[in-house]
Amino acid sequence: MGERLQGIKRWLTDDLGFGEFHIAPASADASFRRYFRVSREGQTLIVMDAPPDKEDTGPFLTLARAMRDVGLNVPEIIDTDVANGFLLLSDLGTEPYLPNLNTQTVERLYGDALGALMSLQVGLPADSVFLPSYDHKLLMFEMSLFKDWFLGRHLGVELDAPMTWAWDAVCETLAASALEQPRVAVHRDFHSRNLMITPQNNPGVIDFQDAVAGPITYDLVSLLRDCYIAWPRARVEEWALGYHDLALQSGMLHREMEDEIRWLRWFDLMGVQRHLKAIGIFARLNHRDGKPGYLGDIPRTLGYVVEVCGRYPELAGLKTLIEGYVLAHVTPEMAG
Repeated sequence: MGERLQGIKRWLTDDLGFGEFHIAPASADASFRRYFRVSREGQTLIVMDAPPDKEDTGPFLTLARAMRDVGLNVPEIIDTDVANGFLLLSDLGTEPYLPNLNTQTVERLYGDALGALMSLQVGLPADSVFLPSYDHKLLMFEMSLFKDWFLGRHLGVELDAPMTWAWDAVCETLAASALEQPRVAVHRDFHSRNLMITPQNNPGVIDFQDAVAGPITYDLVSLLRDCYIAWPRARVEEWALGYHDLALQSGMLHREMEDEIRWLRWFDLMGVQRHLKAIGIFARLNHRDGKPGYLGDIPRTLGYVVEVCGRYPELAGLKTLIEGYVLAHVTPEMAG
């Protein structure tokens, strides 16, 4: 990694003509990308370090331009060295939503975030050629991460034949619910760690390079049933139904989709699909990538799944699986 940092410094100095500057780590994410903050002449910029043998900067560049065009506050692309995987970006600051969310700030911050989400879904056509389809294969693969990495690798659980059948049936139910929803542009990680508090055009939006065309409730549930912070169910459903009204007013939902019960079912089942994926990814980050820091978020994320499963008979098989194979192993201290 030291060699990569030296390459960034040479790029800034030799190719971009930077004089004196200071560079320091800004953040890392759950991929192989790293970010550095560069300070020079009283301003700060961000360098994305995306090793080209592990990360493709193309989707980020395409989506950043498209999202800025529809009014989203995403980083401006200032310069690029695609061959080496270096991007120079504007700096959206150091204040993510997560540590700033509380009962006094949440209405304002979520209001801004939902406005940004509406801009994305209304402004960026789902049939854009650069948005891959969130299809049945991808939905099923994502849920398999829970079975393979969390149940299998992390807990050492091997499902018997009846439980495997029940698991497969639930996954098909969740995928079918996702695929029957109206298709929109989906950020795919629209949550409190990827939203930055900014003085103008709040929020800043980052980590959007995996965007797809998919279910209308996906980003909504990512935000409102965040893996990193939880809110009371009644409040979450109030926000979700408020967005449903906005979607009707904007024309994203047709009048025959006014059914609030169906909307909440879409929302709930989409959340289960996403949370199964997230738990699998948290386990994979620990075992494959040596990043154990996300294990502590599993109990909260699993709690969403258990709560929703208790309200939908078609998810009874998943509820039985979790109660029989998982809950005894999952405690708030499991990250240790």
